[in-house]
Amino acid sequence: MLRSVPKRLTAGFFVVLAFALGNAAISYRSTQKLIANEQAIAHSHQVLAELETTLSKLRDAETGQRGYLLTGDTQYLAPYVLARTQTRAQIAKLKQLTADNSQQEIALLEQKIAAKLAELERTIDLEQKNDFDAARNMVLSGQGRQLMNDIRQIIGEIEKNERLRLQQRARQSDIGFRDETVTSSIATLLNIGLLMLLYYLIHRYTKQRQQAEDSLREANQTLETLIQSSPLGIVALTPSGNVSLWNPAAERIIGWNNREIINQYLPLLDNQQLRQRILQGEAIHDIELSCYKKDGQAIAISLSTAPLRDATDQINGIMAVIADISDRYAAEQTIREQAALLDIATDAIFVQDLDNRISFWNKGAERLYGWLTQEALGRNVYELLHAQPVVEISVSQENLIAYGEWQGELWQIDKNGKQIIVASRWTLVRDVQGNPKSILVVNTEITEKKKLEAQLLRVQRMESIGTLAGGIAHDLNNVLTPILMSVQLLQMKFSDSQSQNLLNSLESNVKRGAALVKQVLSFARGFEGDRVTLQVRHLISEITHLIQETFPKSIELFTDISPNLWAIFGDATQLHQVLMNLVVNARDAMPNGGILSIQATNVLIDEQYAQMNLEATVGSYVAITVTDTGVGIPPEIIERIFEPFFTTKEVGKGTGLGLATAIGIVKNHGGFVNVYSEVSNGTQFTVYLPATEGTETQTTQEGEILSGNGELILVVDDETGIREVTKLSLETYNYRVLTASNGVEALAIYADRQDEISAVLLDMMMPSMDGAITIMTLQKMNPLVKIIAISGLSSNEKIAATTGSGVQAFLPKPCTAKELIETLHSAIE
Repeated sequence: MLRSVPKRLTAGFFVVLAFALGNAAISYRSTQKLIANEQAIAHSHQVLAELETTLSKLRDAETGQRGYLLTGDTQYLAPYVLARTQTRAQIAKLKQLTADNSQQEIALLEQKIAAKLAELERTIDLEQKNDFDAARNMVLSGQGRQLMNDIRQIIGEIEKNERLRLQQRARQSDIGFRDETVTSSIATLLNIGLLMLLYYLIHRYTKQRQQAEDSLREANQTLETLIQSSPLGIVALTPSGNVSLWNPAAERIIGWNNREIINQYLPLLDNQQLRQRILQGEAIHDIELSCYKKDGQAIAISLSTAPLRDATDQINGIMAVIADISDRYAAEQTIREQAALLDIATDAIFVQDLDNRISFWNKGAERLYGWLTQEALGRNVYELLHAQPVVEISVSQENLIAYGEWQGELWQIDKNGKQIIVASRWTLVRDVQGNPKSILVVNTEITEKKKLEAQLLRVQRMESIGTLAGGIAHDLNNVLTPILMSVQLLQMKFSDSQSQNLLNSLESNVKRGAALVKQVLSFARGFEGDRVTLQVRHLISEITHLIQETFPKSIELFTDISPNLWAIFGDATQLHQVLMNLVVNARDAMPNGGILSIQATNVLIDEQYAQMNLEATVGSYVAITVTDTGVGIPPEIIERIFEPFFTTKEVGKGTGLGLATAIGIVKNHGGFVNVYSEVSNGTQFTVYLPATEGTETQTTQEGEILSGNGELILVVDDETGIREVTKLSLETYNYRVLTASNGVEALAIYADRQDEISAVLLDMMMPSMDGAITIMTLQKMNPLVKIIAISGLSSNEKIAATTGSGVQAFLPKPCTAKELIETLHSAIE
C-alpha cells in the first residue's frame, strides 16, 4: 500500500500544477487589459490637467500684461514673457497628448490662444511706445475678453469629451475588474480544494511511514538518542571510578573524546574527599567546581551524581551529569559590570518592589536626592521622595500595570527638603512566569530646564501683549494729534486769562495722555526715543533729588555708585522713567517707612550666566539695583508683575503700566531685569544695561520757530480731524496747504501740481494705498521730492527709512505745532 501512495501524490501534484498554470495565464490576460484601461484613464486625467494648466498660464500672461499697463513697471514683463512661453509649450504638449483624437478642437484652441497672445503683445507694444490711450482702448474693446471666453468654451468642450471617454474607460475597467475577481475567486477555490486533497494524501503517507518506522525502533535506541542528544554531559563510572560511558556533550564540555577517556580515571575527581563521597554512593546535587579542559582552558561546571545499585543493593556503577556553567558565570560578571555602569550614570536609577520598597539605589540617586544606598534600601519610595501624597502616582501605576511602562514629570524632594522636578521613566519588570515583579525607575532632574521654559513662555506672552498694546497706542495717537494741535491754535487765538487757563489745563491733560501712550509704545517695543551716550550716575542723582524732595521722611535713602562706572547708550528720559517707576513702587511697598537703596556697578556677564538667563548675552553691563525693605512680592504673582495693566494696588492708585513700561524700555536698550523678593523682607530689582565706550553727549538749546514763505505743502492723512487741524496750523505759520485722504488721491494731486508743491507730509498707515507704496510712487514721479513721514507707531520710521533718500524726516504722533513747523522748515531748507 505504501508503494501506491507516492504515485497518487505525483498525479495530484501535476494536476494542481497544470490548473495553477492555466489560472495564471487567464489572470495575466485580464491584468493586461486592466493595465491598458488604467493607462488610458491616466492619459485622460493628464489631458484634463494640461488643459487647466494651459488656461492658468494664459491667465498669468494676461495678469502680467495688465500689471505692466497699469503701473508701467517693466518687472511685470518678466512673468508675462514666462507665461507666454509656457502657454505655447502647453499647446505643444496638448497636441502630442491628443494625437489620436480632438485634433480639430486643439487646432482651434491653438488658433484662439495665438490670437489672444497677439492681442496681449500689441497692447504691450503700444504701452512701450507711450501710446497708453490706444492700449487702453484696445483693452476696453472687449476683443481680449471675447477671445478668453472662446478659449474657455473650447477647453470646456475638450474637457467634456475627455471626461466622457474617461467615464467609458472607467466603466470598462470596472467590468474587467469584476470579471477578473470572479475568475480569480473560482480559481482560488479550486486550487484550495486540490491542495487539500494533496495535503490529505501527504498526511496519510507520512502517518503510515511513521508508524512503520516506530515499529522498528528498539528501546535501547531511544535511550541512546536521549544520551547522545542531551546538552548536558552524561557520564557512567565503574565502581572504581573509571569511565564507561561518555556522551558528545561531555566531550564538548571537557575536551576528551571517547577513545581517550573510556576506562580511564575521571580527571574531575582530583579532590580526594569528593571522590570518596561519590564512590561510596552519596548522591550529590549541583555542586559547582572549577576545572580545566583538555586544552588547559579553565571552566566552571555543575556536577550531580547518583549511584546505580543491583538487586543486592550493591553499587555496580555511578551516573554523573555535568553542566557547563561558564556562560552563567560570565553573565553574572556582566551584571556586576552593568551595576558599576549604573553607578556611573548621571541619572537617578532605582528599583522598587510592588509594595514600593526600594531594593536598588545607584550612585546617581545618591547624588540627586542625598540619600546614601544604605539609607534608602528598604524605605518606602513615596515616603522618602514625596512630602505629601501625589495624585499622579496612582494614575501612573495604573498605566504601568496596563502598558508595562510610564513616563512623565514629578515634583519630589531631596534629603534636605529641597523641591526638585524630575522627568521620570518607569518600566515594569516581570518574572519568568510573566507576573509583575518590580519597577525600574530612571529619573532625570529637569528643575533648571523647567525654569528656562517658564522664562521663555513669559517672554513670548509679553511679546504678544506688546503687539496688542502697539495697535492701541497707534489709534490713541490719531485721536490725540488733532486735539493737541487744536489747543495750541486756540491759545494763539484767545489771549484772555480765563481762556488761557482752560486751554493750558486741556493741553496739560492731552500731553499727559500722550505721555501714557508713549509708555504703551515703549512697552510694545515700538518707541526708540533719542539715544545718546550718557552716565547713569547723573540719572541716579536726579532721582535722588526727587526722592529727597517728595518721598516721606520715614523712608531712608542710601546710594552706592561705582566711581569708575561705564557709560551707556540710551534715552535719558526713558531710563529716568524706568528708575522712577522702580523707586515709586519701592515707596508704595513701605507705607510705614523703611530703607530704600540704589546701587550702580559694572558687571561682566559670562557664558554660564547667559545660559541660565534667556534674556542675557555675554558682554559688559552697568547694573542698577533698587532695593527696599517693604512688604515683598508673593511667589504666586511674581511672574505676572511685568504684565501690562496688572497691579496689586487699590483702584485709582496704579495703572499696571509702570513695570510693563519699564521692562519694555530696558529690553529696547538691549538689557534685562532680574527680580528677587521675600514676603515681609523686601524686594530687589536689578536692571542690566549694555555698557558702551565714549563720553556723555551734551544737550543743546532749542531755536526759535520760523514761519514759512508761502510754500505749498501736500498733507496726506486718512483721518479728517488730523488733516483739518494740520492744514490750519500750517496756514497759521504762512504755508499754503493741499490735503488728500489717501495715497491714490495724493498721487493725483501731486501729478497735477508737482512743480508747486515744496514738501509732502504723509501718514504711513492708510487704507487703499499705504504710506510706503505712496512714497515709492512719489519718488518715481520726482526723485527729488521732499517727504516727511508721520505715524502713531515708531516702527513705521524704519519702514519709511527703507523707501529711499526722499524721506527727509519722521514725525511721531501726537506732535505739537512747534514740532511740525520745525521739522517742515528743516526738510524744506
